Amino acid sequence: QCFHPFILKAQACKDLVAATRDRKLNTFIQVSVVHPAEHILTRYSSTEIVEGTKDPLFLTGVTFPPEYPIYEETKIKLTVYDVKDKSQDTVTISFFFLGCATFRVGDLVKSKEQQLTLTLRTSDGGKTVGTIEVNLVKMGELEEGETDHITADTQDQKCALVRECTATEGISGKDNLPSLNAVLRNPVCKLYRFPTSDNKWMRIREQMAETTLSFHVPKELINLHIKEDMRRNQELKDLGELAPHWDNMRKSVIAHCDQMLSMYQDTLAELGKHTGSSFKSSCSKGEKTLEFIPINLHLQRMHVHSPRLKDALYDVITVGAPAAHFQGFKNGGLRKLLSKFEAERRNTGYQCIYYSPENTAKAKEVLSNINHLQPLISSHADLLLSSASQRSPDSLKNSLKMLSEKTELFVHAFKDQLVRSALLALYTARPGCVLKKPAVPRNSAEEGADAQHQEHPSQIKRQDSIPHHSEYDEEEWDRVWANVAKSLNCLIAMVDRLLEKDISNVKEGENEPSAADCKFSTWEQMTCFVLGDWYEQLYPLVITLKDCMGEVVTRAKQSMAFVLLQELACGLPQCLMLTLRRDIVFSQALAGLVCGFVIKLHTGLHDQGFLQQLHTVGLLVQYEGLLSTYSEEAGMLEDMAVGISDLQKVMFKVIEAKSEDFLPIITGRREHYIIEVQLPAKMFELLPQEIKEGKLLRMYPVLFNVGINEQQTLAERFGDTTLQENINQENLELLKEYYKLFTEKMPPDCLPHFQEQNDLKGLLESLHQNIQAKKRKNVEIMWLAATICRKLNGVRFTCCKSAKDRTSMSVTLEQCSILRDEHQLHKDFFIRALDCMRSRQTQGALNESDDPETGCLTDNKPTSRHFYPVALLLVSSHLLVVWLILSLALLLAKYQ
Repeated sequence: QCFHPFILKAQACKDLVAATRDRKLNTFIQVSVVHPAEHILTRYSSTEIVEGTKDPLFLTGVTFPPEYPIYEETKIKLTVYDVKDKSQDTVTISFFFLGCATFRVGDLVKSKEQQLTLTLRTSDGGKTVGTIEVNLVKMGELEEGETDHITADTQDQKCALVRECTATEGISGKDNLPSLNAVLRNPVCKLYRFPTSDNKWMRIREQMAETTLSFHVPKELINLHIKEDMRRNQELKDLGELAPHWDNMRKSVIAHCDQMLSMYQDTLAELGKHTGSSFKSSCSKGEKTLEFIPINLHLQRMHVHSPRLKDALYDVITVGAPAAHFQGFKNGGLRKLLSKFEAERRNTGYQCIYYSPENTAKAKEVLSNINHLQPLISSHADLLLSSASQRSPDSLKNSLKMLSEKTELFVHAFKDQLVRSALLALYTARPGCVLKKPAVPRNSAEEGADAQHQEHPSQIKRQDSIPHHSEYDEEEWDRVWANVAKSLNCLIAMVDRLLEKDISNVKEGENEPSAADCKFSTWEQMTCFVLGDWYEQLYPLVITLKDCMGEVVTRAKQSMAFVLLQELACGLPQCLMLTLRRDIVFSQALAGLVCGFVIKLHTGLHDQGFLQQLHTVGLLVQYEGLLSTYSEEAGMLEDMAVGISDLQKVMFKVIEAKSEDFLPIITGRREHYIIEVQLPAKMFELLPQEIKEGKLLRMYPVLFNVGINEQQTLAERFGDTTLQENINQENLELLKEYYKLFTEKMPPDCLPHFQEQNDLKGLLESLHQNIQAKKRKNVEIMWLAATICRKLNGVRFTCCKSAKDRTSMSVTLEQCSILRDEHQLHKDFFIRALDCMRSRQTQGALNESDDPETGCLTDNKPTSRHFYPVALLLVSSHLLVVWLILSLALLLAKYQ
């Protein structure tokens, strides 16, 4: 018989014998399996280390998942080791064999109360060194068990069970929601039971899962980049004939853009071949083909069940700092590089027109509106004709309404001085254009300009503002886009007449558009007011609208493409390389954000206050950074700050899923993306009407960073921490803005009863004071920011270089602090609980050839962030030597 699942706990050892009488034992248990057919000993797992006692009580257990073959004849070997040397400045642990015991699974299963007490013996089977108690735990025992009373004597405590969830159980627990399981993979679960301050038991389920979004989001994003860049390159080619200087500039830009486009296509192709794990490990952060993928993106969840308090759920998304690791940090990160690039563009004499970042962003927005609205207007116009051919009054009204709304948006998109100015700039760039009269400065500095000659490149001077030509008919552009509105008015008037069925009483010329306004080419078209069927009467007006719109589109596209040509030409190749770097960092940041939003949405589906907050105010997203401001990590922090700031341009939309593919859908362009999150019909019905109707949901990302490792010590003594101080101050202001918006739009009772508004005010003030204090390694900033985020229903992120050691130390400390502050964890068990959560599973730690009585366990860093890795945040010996050398060098330099 195969047992699924099989959950084993080594409850305790008693009367262990130490080699030296006065030595205090520090023990852990190694669990190994001997399969009946193979007769090979396989190491499987281990417990945590319990220090200073010969009667250790272990808080961890072992789970064998359904796919693992466990039979009656399977033997399990328990080996007890004594940790002899756990040095703080090395990663080496020395341990010695104490004793071992072996039992058959069938014996445990058939035993009374499914419990065995085994004798521990030395390797030769002779000397007795103590006993060990082993229990078999049924699935769900803790979930359904009573919260029994306990005593203060730890030896009388029942052992806390720690088990691992199986993949089939899923991260969503009993609900097993398919939409959430579609984005989460390989869940690992641990269960604990800790005493409370009133001598009751609390149960803690701790889970970690990978996410398919680590690769899905970057691939979707790169695909959008490719489409956007291909469209931009075609728009540059469609600029038409240009003077030699401008034409050469265009050819150079297109050549560079094609190279970048090819690189994006190659990257997407390589990602399409990926068949490995659903996350990127830290050892892969320097791989070019994976540079768009976030490092170690995981969900870390803690579910707390207290005897007297309401169950609570605490989620933290852990991920490596979004940064361009393959690109390197020799010249800093995005924050510095973008500032330097913009200054050089302003101050260097390029042979192109300078447009501010705001204007280039506006140009991209106009082009995006064109590409979005033109096909929509055309589609609604066709629907109008279809309704006319069917002579359906209701359908005709609805089609006209939609056409009117989209056309008005279209017309409004071009009411911008930038379009008018860029048209003139493009006019002056055409072959043979000579400005015969000096330009007349306008009121706006952006409009005033000197004359620009286009005869020869040597005559081109850099323009800090846009040129104007006195002979250029600027009113022509007004007439062109005004014709779109007039054409729409003609359509509206015609539909009104058709629906009124009273055209015989219409008086000629009474408040109706003239033939000139409607751009009728013949009198016969005018007779459509009184003759023919609906389709015949509306068809020429629709064609006129489309023609007018096409003329606007051609001119506007060319003018905005000319603006983008200047942006690219002024900074080749740096401009494209910075775009690449920003895309890489943003891709990593967005993958994490989408993961956080999806999980938060699922956990908050039954919280009406949260759902109201989501569509009324938006979602707070708080990033905890643990990067130092020293060496390359300063560049990482600069990248991370820009990437997280760029997330402000992302909007979310919740839609009802039409299939079983629940992966998010990404649309949009750089600087403006919409993420559509799919929910099954039953879950979608739980949403407020505003969200169901497609209201876009805003994100408010904030980043607070506190360097905590040994490199930050060097930065604070010999370097510069201004970057960290500026980032924290800037994001404090953003957090205050969100809080202000929250208090203005949300009712006072929207937060849980224990999270009062006064608490938030006090926390914000305390955060402000701690940031202003500029205290070294002030981790209080992290705790305050995290607490504020949780009280405001936000999404929490914790990041360090690789999301391993520092991240895990921070998450486990936060979890134990929550258990203490919110769930009455017994004060005497805080450190014990923390050590237990931080204990690494040492499966595979011992080599088969190791001496069974002595060994040396090396704490090698895992290739991916382990569930509970041990990390020492102390200055290592070699860095201490470096610090001493630097100190001596500075002293010598001072006295020389």
